[in-house]
Amino acid sequence: MASKKIIAICQSGGEFVTNNEDGSLTYVGGEAYALDLDNQTLLNDFKQEVAENFECGTDGMTIKYFLPGNKKTLITISKDKDLKRMINFFKDSEQVEVFIIAEEGVALSTPNVTASRSSRTNVSEPEHTPVIPMDMIHPDDLFQAPVEISPPGVYPSSNDEKHRKAAMQWENAITGVGQRFNSFSEFREALHKYSIAHGFTYKYKKNESRRVTAKCKSEGCAWSIYASKLPTTELICIKTMNPKHTCDGAAVKAGYRSTRGWMGNIIKEKLKVAPNYKPKDIANDIEREYGIQLNYSQARRAKEKAREQLQGSYREAYSQLPLLCEKIKETNPGSVATVYAKDDSSFHRLFILFHASITGFRQGCRPLLFLDSTLLYAKYQGTLLAAVGVDGNDGVFPLAFAVVDEETNDNWHWFLSELKSTVLMSCPITFVCDFQRGIRESLHEIFNEECRHGYCLRYLAEKLNNDLHGQFSHEARRLMIQDLYTAACAPTLESFERCAENIRAISADAYDWVTRSEPDHWANALFGGARYGHLTSNFGQPFYDWVMEVNELPITQMVDVLRGKIMELIYTRRVESSQWATRLTPLMEEKLQSETSKAGSLHVLPSHGSTFEVRGESVDVVDIDQWDCSCKGWQLNGMPCCHAIAVLECIGRSPYDYCSRYFTTESYHVTYVESINPVPNLENPANGQVDAAVIITPPPSKRPSGRPKMKKVDAFDIVKRQMQCSKCKGLGHNKKTCGKVNKFEGSDPLLLTGLETEDLEGAE
Repeated sequence: MASKKIIAICQSGGEFVTNNEDGSLTYVGGEAYALDLDNQTLLNDFKQEVAENFECGTDGMTIKYFLPGNKKTLITISKDKDLKRMINFFKDSEQVEVFIIAEEGVALSTPNVTASRSSRTNVSEPEHTPVIPMDMIHPDDLFQAPVEISPPGVYPSSNDEKHRKAAMQWENAITGVGQRFNSFSEFREALHKYSIAHGFTYKYKKNESRRVTAKCKSEGCAWSIYASKLPTTELICIKTMNPKHTCDGAAVKAGYRSTRGWMGNIIKEKLKVAPNYKPKDIANDIEREYGIQLNYSQARRAKEKAREQLQGSYREAYSQLPLLCEKIKETNPGSVATVYAKDDSSFHRLFILFHASITGFRQGCRPLLFLDSTLLYAKYQGTLLAAVGVDGNDGVFPLAFAVVDEETNDNWHWFLSELKSTVLMSCPITFVCDFQRGIRESLHEIFNEECRHGYCLRYLAEKLNNDLHGQFSHEARRLMIQDLYTAACAPTLESFERCAENIRAISADAYDWVTRSEPDHWANALFGGARYGHLTSNFGQPFYDWVMEVNELPITQMVDVLRGKIMELIYTRRVESSQWATRLTPLMEEKLQSETSKAGSLHVLPSHGSTFEVRGESVDVVDIDQWDCSCKGWQLNGMPCCHAIAVLECIGRSPYDYCSRYFTTESYHVTYVESINPVPNLENPANGQVDAAVIITPPPSKRPSGRPKMKKVDAFDIVKRQMQCSKCKGLGHNKKTCGKVNKFEGSDPLLLTGLETEDLEGAE
């Protein structure tokens, strides 16, 4: 494999066309070059070779490819590992199609054009980039803030000619008398682009249903245009036009119309390639390419409008949810996809669980689930609830997720009920999640004795910090939280009690808090379930990172993108694991070898039956038949500790036979044996496909004003430094507001009583 080469057919300059029948993508047009690839090829070298062939730069270059047998999902190559993975996917093929996509502002080839308007010559570019004011806003226009326009005869300046390509392509949007349009909207759109390309602003003298007259807004300029309907037709024709400008080229403080349709048409082309196109980048690109300044809110609204043009409106997406559920169940038999509405038809909740996830969790994953939630910041708010498992290589395994109108006890109870009805295990499931009353009571009511509830240590530490805030200094609280984590990880009751005593030494109140916090739900020494070393519910963070990338999409698009990511994850891990030659997964193999290296220095003494004594830095007792060691490492992690390995090697047995079955490569293969199938025709359902009897409207809540707050708290970052007085050493105030010191200010020391004098000395 290392020496074998495959041919990469590199294509650029074309566009992707969607097949309406099956939703597959076809690349049409552009140029193509053939390049050799092998496992030794680095991404930067590959990009450089592509750039030389297409005569372009590597900045802003994006490389994508299709997965084998899947023409619906484009995979991005962003690092050397991605390139090697693609080569591995196509190791049995002679060639692979690769698509080179450049950012809008980075042209692959740039025409040599001048900076002057067609009616002028020898107009030099200014050294600064002028901007276009928008102080005359039509009621239907999207943007409400004014911007500025370039002086007549001058294009928006740039250090590179290619940055004017976007505006230059509209030079001939208006050609002159006799040009015809299908509607006045089309004519106004062409006039709009023409004015940007030629660097002037205009105003309407007449803007009626049958005729439109416009002239240059610069006072006294002769440029004008008149268009009207052709008799007996619906076509619009330019009747008269004076293309000459007589204005002096001074900066024009004229109004500029930036309509929803115009800005949306520009942005949507970029959104097709980069769905995570940020408003800040939109504003920068629009200013660089068209000379128009937008603020953050304008760019965000433009992005929303462009998304509606591409994917349909946020409101309509809710009405398509019944169709989405039917399509998922139709293409992925055995999957669960249900949507519920309230009595007023507003959206309530949606549950998604794919059959491939059900099978993979039941047959290959350890009985351990992490429950958590994350807010959605689309036009209509909501919350995503998720249950995430862990595979044999300690990888995140997304099991089920739900979108609800808000996070409530009732919605959590419903989510867990749906989960139990589909995910049945032969042994109790351990849940790691928050200890809020709604989840705790729902788990007990729904799963009864079939589950163990482990409190998330991150939430527990945050509650301890909040409850003790104001009572202890920053350093004291940090030490207590550190001791709390140590106590949770302590494998034996004795070590747990030692950590608890360390907390008591700092504060008896904190010790009482720890004993009242139900340690049997979070301390390793007391917990009855199996967490395999995972003590916090944010284990599934990679899945929530996916959600953060797409949580501003319409709900149907968000669900479909998450489905695609889970589908790709299953496929990628199945292909990668097919190359594994070890009995355990790579990570578990590494852990076992680490424990084996420690076992060499230990001394084993047989006791009776299957019981052995192991001497090293400590004396531990190992029971082979019970898979038990007094250090508790074997029981907690599901893998023999160094003491057990020493015994197994002494009696001639293999440590592999005493590892949890969930860590084997065989179980890993079973986890990813089934696939999630594509869901076609989701974006553009045929007329009549949506069940008219099921009408779902958006939830009443809308996104609050302002930028969303993204807050992820680290375990030890929750302790914030608190104000401390430098005089009395008290917390929550400084020396200027210290009542104990300030009560003596202005007093005559000779009139103070002995007690007051003593207090003053103590304060000082």
